[in-house]
Order: sequence, then C-alpha cells, then structure tokens
Amino acid sequence: MATTNERTGAGHPRSTAKIGGHPIHPMLIPFPIVCFIGVLVTDIVFLNNHDPGWATASRYLLGVGIVMAALAAVAGLTDFMGDERIRSMGDAVKHMLANVTAVVLEIVNFFVRLNSDSAIGGTGVILSAVVVLILVYSGWKGGELVFRHGIGVEDAANH
Repeated sequence: MATTNERTGAGHPRSTAKIGGHPIHPMLIPFPIVCFIGVLVTDIVFLNNHDPGWATASRYLLGVGIVMAALAAVAGLTDFMGDERIRSMGDAVKHMLANVTAVVLEIVNFFVRLNSDSAIGGTGVILSAVVVLILVYSGWKGGELVFRHGIGVEDAANH
C-alpha cells in the first residue's frame, strides 16, 4: 500500500537536522531514554539497600539525561519546524508533548531530590516510574513517525 506521500510524488517528510544525510534526532534519543530508565532502576536499588551511592547515581543519571534530552529536543524541534507535513501530523505533536512532559517531570525530579536522598522514597520514585511510562508512549509515537509516516526515511529514488 502506498503512503500519501508516495501517491502525491512528494516523497517522505524530510529530517532537517542531519549529519552526512543521517537524521540527528534518532542518534541522540537513546541517551536520555537509557538515563531516565536507569534513574528508575537506581531508585529501586536505593530503596532496597539505602546505599547513598545509588541516590548519587540517580542524580547523575537525571542530570545527564536532562542535558541529552535538551540536545535531542533541539534536533527534534528542528525536524518538526523544517517540514510542514511533519507539523501537520497528530503523532508528531503527541510525540513532542509527551517528551516535553517527561523532561519537565525529570527536571522537577532532579530538584526534588537534589539535597535529599529521602525524597527518592516518595516523590522521586513515583516521578521516575511515570516518566518511564511516558517514554513508552512517546517511543510508540516516534515509531509511528518513522515506520508509518516515513519521517527521515530516504526515498527509494535516492538510493
């Protein structure tokens, strides 16, 4: 079955932020995802053994994850703004809003626990779990953008 873009001859929506023809956004997103999932894991380990090293690991993972998420967001926003077809996709908007929500929650999570390991046992681990669930949804929407809508996928004529 041909996609709308194939029927119109317009080709796939283009990724605007690229290096050597490769989209940057998918190169960066694994880093915050791994960091934010790692925060939930280190939170759970901390809650089971109360070793402050795990609380420190959570804070470092949060910090690195937030920075990498900001870089991925710049690339994603560049792609979003660079092609009208991407901006018109509901999946793109949902993907973006989910990611913004996840990052805002992780910024709150970072400051909640910045000076208090005990905050992990309440608000911290709950925020970490909620963010992981949001990432599952956002990843699903990101997959839709690539596999269903073909964003950043080279047209067969370009091979």
